[in-house]
Amino acid sequence: MAVARNVVIVLALGAVVAFLPGGGDAAAVIGAVLSTLILASFVWLAVRFYREHQYDLDGLGDRWRGLLYGAIALVIFAMAARGRLLDTSAGAIVWVALIAGAAYAGYRVWRHWREYA
Repeated sequence: MAVARNVVIVLALGAVVAFLPGGGDAAAVIGAVLSTLILASFVWLAVRFYREHQYDLDGLGDRWRGLLYGAIALVIFAMAARGRLLDTSAGAIVWVALIAGAAYAGYRVWRHWREYA
């Protein structure tokens, strides 16, 4: 029953885009609402994770906690600049380097936490 409901929702959204005048505008609004909901869910998950692991984060120490927060900020920066960076091949290399650097920093913090927790 849930699958049928989801199919009907997708077909209804497709019909709005295809048959209504200004369907492209409706698609833009629907896309904006969905992306806002996804962003809000990420923020909610981050707040929940922080509240559940606040003691562990405080136990990391200033250096490792700064590295973790820097890696998170680097991912946010890379995702915000993704549109412009991926337009050129040099920008794509920079974007991959930013994401890889943030992933490596996150891995190092995780390893430190596993060793000393």
